[in-house]
Amino acid sequence: MTSIHERFLTSTVPPLSGHGLRLLPWDADSPADAEAWLRGLTDPEFRRWNTPLKPVEDLATAHASLRAKAERAADGVDVTFRVADAVSGTTLGQIGVNLIDHLMRVARVGYWVLPEARGQGVAARALRLTADWALTDLGLHRLELGHAVGHDVSCRIAERCGFPYEGTLRGAMWEDERRETFRDVHLHARLATDPEVGV
Repeated sequence: MTSIHERFLTSTVPPLSGHGLRLLPWDADSPADAEAWLRGLTDPEFRRWNTPLKPVEDLATAHASLRAKAERAADGVDVTFRVADAVSGTTLGQIGVNLIDHLMRVARVGYWVLPEARGQGVAARALRLTADWALTDLGLHRLELGHAVGHDVSCRIAERCGFPYEGTLRGAMWEDERRETFRDVHLHARLATDPEVGV
């Protein structure tokens, strides 16, 4: 019997479709993908709640960041999807299943939405689609979601998508734009054995 890790490495992560969205791999060589990646990671609202591990400040670093994501996907550690409108193909944001632990069958999910696509339920729809895939086809048992305390929108999205609040992780995340100070994180999670969540 093959392990979840072996299954992951020998299969191509498929595009996912549903809820009016298509989740596709990012193309590290695409100028349009790099431009959307750069806009997402430099957006002031994103930076208010997140500090990327490596700064992405221009198209060159955006391409490099996407290549690093592709390498982590090839290693079976992360899967990062471009969230696109199912009809037009327009990029709306990103969602990723990260820090995949194939032994414990647990991973972290994170997402962002471009400014022009906010207020349309994109994050919730992408999260439902990704969670359903990760907890079935990918074979995970537990999918965790963490967000900075005070990010009430992310809290509501998590709860709506079947990720109940589990507790507060003290000092688990960098403060916005700073790497020398830390802030608390709300932890949510969904299990493969939890009830299905409606659209």
